[in-house]
Amino acid sequence: MSNPKYIFIVGGVMSSVGKGVAAASIAKILQSKGYKVANIKADMYVNIDAGTIRPAEHGEVFVGRDGIEADQDLGNYERFTGQICTADNYITTGQVYQEVIRKERNLEYNGEDVEVVPDIPNEIIRRIKQCQKKNKAEIVIIEFGGTVGEYQVLLFLEAARMLKAKNPTDVFTVIVSYLPTPGLLGEQKSKPTQYAIRTLNSAGIQPDLILCRGEKPAMSDIKRTISNVCSLPESRIISAPDVYSIYDVPVYYEKEKLGQTLLEIMNLKVRQNNLQDFKKLSQKIKWIKKTINIGVVGKYFNFKSCKDTYISVIESINHACWLRSLKPNVLWFDAEKYEKDKNKLKELDETTGIIVPGGFGRRGTEGMILAAEYARKNKIPYFGLCLGMQIMTIEFARNVLRLKDADSTELNPQTKHPVICIMEDQKTKIENKDYGASMRLGAYPAKLNKNSLSFKAYKTNKILERHRHRYEFNNLYKDRFENKGMRIAGINPEHDLVEIVEVIDHPWMLGVQFHPEFQSRPLQPHPLFREFIKACIKK
Repeated sequence: MSNPKYIFIVGGVMSSVGKGVAAASIAKILQSKGYKVANIKADMYVNIDAGTIRPAEHGEVFVGRDGIEADQDLGNYERFTGQICTADNYITTGQVYQEVIRKERNLEYNGEDVEVVPDIPNEIIRRIKQCQKKNKAEIVIIEFGGTVGEYQVLLFLEAARMLKAKNPTDVFTVIVSYLPTPGLLGEQKSKPTQYAIRTLNSAGIQPDLILCRGEKPAMSDIKRTISNVCSLPESRIISAPDVYSIYDVPVYYEKEKLGQTLLEIMNLKVRQNNLQDFKKLSQKIKWIKKTINIGVVGKYFNFKSCKDTYISVIESINHACWLRSLKPNVLWFDAEKYEKDKNKLKELDETTGIIVPGGFGRRGTEGMILAAEYARKNKIPYFGLCLGMQIMTIEFARNVLRLKDADSTELNPQTKHPVICIMEDQKTKIENKDYGASMRLGAYPAKLNKNSLSFKAYKTNKILERHRHRYEFNNLYKDRFENKGMRIAGINPEHDLVEIVEVIDHPWMLGVQFHPEFQSRPLQPHPLFREFIKACIKK
């Protein structure tokens, strides 16, 4: 292939209709046709990354192998295609302006005046091409956050238009637009989509393909109407209805011949047809009937749905349960209510196991500690992720080591027993209020104890997992914990940091300082989630 191809994915009508899953699905399909792909998410906010945004406000912060704190859509890109996302796969308005200003201050524009157009769009284009080169991608799929009608997306649309102007046969646009079905009318309406297409046209862009999102497939007369409005053949108007799971999406798209249509638009040939892995998965999960209750004790339940806040955790549970031909029923437990009424802890008996996921700040943590104690005493399988590992450590210190004041210095700076304490290299950063991208981020190695549950799960004593934290297990207390029945199961060999702890006198109680959920895949569940579900089945 002489020139790389670029596909821009833009939204119409409203956000949160599944552009990320659409972008991941298109990448998966093109990959199955024999092409090397790369995904990029472009977010419109002025934040440099997603790391300083509340997860309850924006959804999960996905951490790449190199430590980039990014939008949750990068998680779908990795889960669907197996690609490893880094900073090159993520662009924000803040990054773009920051780089343009840096270049201007360094005289890299050779004394020319620097303008919003074309310099901002040119920087966006430079980043897109940089991702293509580093990934050696034949096709790059770039998803724009938000919708075409939003002011902040204009410069990104201008970048797409400019790239198309210079490479007319290599740049294409897909719009994902919603087809509402008003309850009182009972029929699909295409006017919002027509308006979105007109808005896209006003930015100088003609869509090459339209994905019609809705509860049901787009009706033939709707396709015909949209075809007339946007001057495209009906074959390029693709239905994108609600399906059983996100992993059905590429399978459904293929039934609509999306892959074949896209390759024809790009003047490319099919090299192979190999979507069998997702087709088998899609069929398998539809027939699973037996359910299992998994509890998640968290605190980010206020604004957005739990599914956005903990999406990688949910998907990891799904992957591990499907492997065992089980359908997970995730039960959400707000930790704060246990602080007000301990009797409510009995609701945890409804579960076969509980997960305490990551998080920051003191709110809800005392309730999590109570939940960890309940799980330990009642032999309920427990899986602590990052903060969940620290919670498990604090609980064990208070109730087994009898250190009643034990705590984390994040939660109580005056604690007499800081069993969790700030990392040495983080102290100065906190004092200087250096919060952005300053945590221990990205992939770090750990060496496992060969007598541990963790070693049994991984089947190797050397692992590489992704991190996002400022606080760690305090090694001054290590001997006390081990003498009372807590196994130090994983250690970072470079800095002697505790990565995994396990309660020995328990069927399965394990906490990890890292985030295993970021590396689980639908066809390859993460080893620890796999073993956690196995322990839940035994219960």
